[in-house]
Amino acid sequence: MAHANARTNLFARRLIVDRVAAGWPAARVAELGLNASTVGRILARHGVAHLAAIDPITGERVRASRRSENRYEHPTPGAMIHVDVKKLGKIPAGGGWRLHGREATVAHKHKKVKIGYDYVHTAIDDHTRLAYSEVLPDEKDHTCAAFLHRALAWFTAHGVHVRRVLTDNALVYRRGTDWGWVCSAW
Repeated sequence: MAHANARTNLFARRLIVDRVAAGWPAARVAELGLNASTVGRILARHGVAHLAAIDPITGERVRASRRSENRYEHPTPGAMIHVDVKKLGKIPAGGGWRLHGREATVAHKHKKVKIGYDYVHTAIDDHTRLAYSEVLPDEKDHTCAAFLHRALAWFTAHGVHVRRVLTDNALVYRRGTDWGWVCSAW
């Protein structure tokens, strides 16, 4: 296994040298025997800029990449967790409108049982990227507060003592009384 990794690293270095020296695009480097997307990942992993960001004459970088070279991260586990909710539409049994057409959704609006949404609540530790998620029926104050309470207990059980919570600007996080109580109680 170590021999195969050493061979891959040697090949990756050869690709990078070829690309930088000749100004080849990833697709041309891929002609050496790898998939173009694989070549692109190898080049990105080693910090080689895209050809569009390099001056073709001098080879100097003229544009910054979209990604920051410094990964934003708090210094210790639990220094901050990020909490957010993602709203996902439910798909009815037997398929949704993509399968049955838009008329199926119009007919469903008049039924007594609405399809509705699921809400994926997620808390991620900023330092370790340890994540806790639950799928819940809504994003109301009591639901969000109960989620935060369970998430904080889960992080504590995993050795992460949470000191700060970062959220988006949703109303429940700004004005929720239950949410505020859980934040101050921990």
